[in-house]
This record gives sequence, C-alpha cells and structure tokens, in this order.
Amino acid sequence: MTLKEQRARDMGVASVSPAMRRGACPTLSAPMPTGDGLLARLRPASGNLTIGQFRLLALAAFRSGNGIIEITARGSLQIRGVRAETIATLSSDVTAAGISVPAGPAIELPTLHGIDPDELADAADMEQRIRERLAPTLLHPALAPKLAITVDGGGAFGLSAVKADIRVTALAQDRWQVAVNGDARTAVPVSVGSMDDAVEAVGRVLCLLLSLGRQKRGRDLTRELLCEAFPLMNEIGIAAPTASKPAIGQHILSDGRVVLGLRPRFGQLRATDLISFLTAAEALGATDVRPAPERALFIIGLNEQAAEAVAKIAEGYGLSADPDDISARIATCAGAGACASSHYYTKSLAAAITRPAAVLLDGSMTLHLSGCAKGCAHQQRALTIVGTKSGYGLVLDGLASDRPDAYIAGGDIDSAIQRLARLIENEAHAGESAAACLRRLDKAGVAKALQQE
Repeated sequence: MTLKEQRARDMGVASVSPAMRRGACPTLSAPMPTGDGLLARLRPASGNLTIGQFRLLALAAFRSGNGIIEITARGSLQIRGVRAETIATLSSDVTAAGISVPAGPAIELPTLHGIDPDELADAADMEQRIRERLAPTLLHPALAPKLAITVDGGGAFGLSAVKADIRVTALAQDRWQVAVNGDARTAVPVSVGSMDDAVEAVGRVLCLLLSLGRQKRGRDLTRELLCEAFPLMNEIGIAAPTASKPAIGQHILSDGRVVLGLRPRFGQLRATDLISFLTAAEALGATDVRPAPERALFIIGLNEQAAEAVAKIAEGYGLSADPDDISARIATCAGAGACASSHYYTKSLAAAITRPAAVLLDGSMTLHLSGCAKGCAHQQRALTIVGTKSGYGLVLDGLASDRPDAYIAGGDIDSAIQRLARLIENEAHAGESAAACLRRLDKAGVAKALQQE
C-alpha cells in the first residue's frame, strides 16, 4: 500500500469513546484505548532515568506494546499498542526497572534540575514535599486528570514558557512564588514565601478547585475567588520570567559539564532503535536520560567530544541534535492507525511534505497536522491541516477546532500543500516570512489558489 493510499484509506472513523476525548489522560495503571491498542503515559519521579532504566523501559514497550515510544510536548513518555492482557506485565516491568511513577497529577520539573549549577533552589525537594504533605488531596478522584503543576527551581532550562494550572517558582534559595493558570508571564501570583508557605498555598489552590466540582482547572478560578483565599495576593508583583534555551543541541553548563539535547523526528521512537542508540551512547560515557519539553531527550554524562560523536550516531536512529531541523516545525498527532479519531496518516504526510513544503517551514510558524478537530498535538495558532471524513480542512492561522478557510479533497493534499508553498514563493516580499506573507494575503485569495490545478 502506498503512502497516499494509506492516508486516503481512513476517511470514515468509528465514534469516539469517552475515554478517547480531550480531557482524558492515560496513565501507566489505566491506559487509554486508541487506534492501535491502549496508550500508557508515564512521567518518572523527578523526570530522570538512567541509561539502563530507559533501555529496560524500551524493552518493556516492545514486549507489552507495539514497540513505539513517544515523547509528549510536555516531556512525558508514552507507550503505544499496549494490550489488555499486557497491562500488568508492563507495570511489573517498569517497577522491576526501578522506575518510580508517582500517582496523582504530573508535577513537572526543569529537565536539568539537580545538575544545573545556575538553579536557585531544589525543585525535586519541593516536589517531594508537595506529594508527601498533600497526598490525600492530590489523589482525590475529582481532580482533573490533566491538572498540571510545575515546580521551577530556575537554571538554564527553566519552565517559564510552560503553561500550568499551578506554578511553583523559586525566587531565591527558600523563597517561592505560587501562581495560577498560565506561563511565567500570564499566571496570576497568589503567594510568596518559604517552601512550607508554598506547599500550603498549593494545597489551598487544590482545595479551591475541588470546591468548584469535578475536574476543574486553573482557568476556572476567578480572581475574586482567589482573593478570598489569598487576601494579600494583590500586593504580589509578577516575577520576571527567566529566558530558556532551546532544548536541542549541545549545551555546556556554567561548570563545564556537557548535555546533549536530541529530538525524535515527529516525536516517535521505535523501541529497537532506542535500545541500540542507548547502548552506543552508554559506550561513549552517557549515564542518564531525561525526557524534556519540546518532545526532546537530554543525554547526561558526556564530555564535549563524546557529545559530538553521540549526535552523529543519533541521526541513524531518527534523532536530531540540530536545533534548526525543519521537521521540528511540524507538529503531528499520532494519526490514523494509531488513533481512532484521526482521519489521516499524519506522520507519513509529514515525512512526505517536509522537503516540498520547506518554504512554509522557515521558523515563522508551526505547520500543524491534526488528524481531527481535537488538535491534541498543538494548542496554539498555526497553519493547520485538519482531517475530516471527506478530506482535509485548512486553517491558515488558527486551531484545529476553528472553521477551515479551505477544504481539500482527500487525494489532493500533497499537491495543495505544494501550491501553497509556491504561492508563498511567488508572493512574499523581500525578507518577508511565510507567516507574515500569509497574514498579508487575503484568505479568500489563498483559498482560491489552493483549489487551482
């Protein structure tokens, strides 16, 4: 079957079960049904795995799933194709590998916490205190499955750009700010104080969410409600966000240590490739692997020369150390064959159009390939191609759930994307980016150009 035949095959999809809708969240103990079996998601305690542990996790994915491992946009790990009869085996294999997966909401830490010499405070210690002291609340069944908590101790790879329902951010060694709903620029600060004060404030926010009913998020907390719980919040200034470096590439920390950031093409790895790569990296000195936001992996324990060698080896296993790799400018969901909601094969389309659509991938915008209108892979405005029962919808600047600016027949998507690329080439002014050109051109005119043969 050709790629085009594959992508055209799935034009009619069965209705989506409640577990597969946005808002559901797969876990290791309760995987979510999807198109290729069950999907298990896990975030190891503190986000750190040894090379050996990650290799055993890949082996577990091969034994209990279909051998595909994904890194999410927030740095969690997903194992695809798990079967009902292998759930227990997968969980046992993860435990046997010494990998601890805390129950309750994910608490995200900076990827290099504990080894970054520029961090202000111990994020892992804060996470442990939150989990220990607030355990009954964190495990309450009425909390939203996707509730996100970040604990940012600072450093070169902080979490300023990561949105969360509850943000805990170090301002100094024992001075922490708690804020609600957003990233470092947009979240509303409610408390500043010691580590103990911060834990108490997190508990208060969690109780507020529970008081509103089931599965409420930070966005549901009004300023008036927050002021009642935190009377002094209006006296708190917004902490200046710290700049975060791009994850991908070789990074030399201020103490001279080297870390290597890698990104799998389109966020997926095959377990067999991962096992071989980890073995090669370990032979060159790698000791640890840390999944990271931006669907990245950080390799720890290398010197500068070894990092260069590992970066070259990585290319053969579908991993890139190039921060300018244009494939990273395409956001793809799992796609048909992996998700029953998807109307087309997003990964194969991404691979097919990366070179022909290069003019669209100049870094000025993201090309979002979404198998359906849920838009799981990318929740920001983008040039979005949405799968439908009869073909594709094109949103020139928006979300997958927005009304399409043009509709494209199922067999015409490749040529339509090429026509759009040619339009940009022909119409862009000198020095004008693809995104700026699309904004300048009339949407109706762009849609008409896409329909032309």
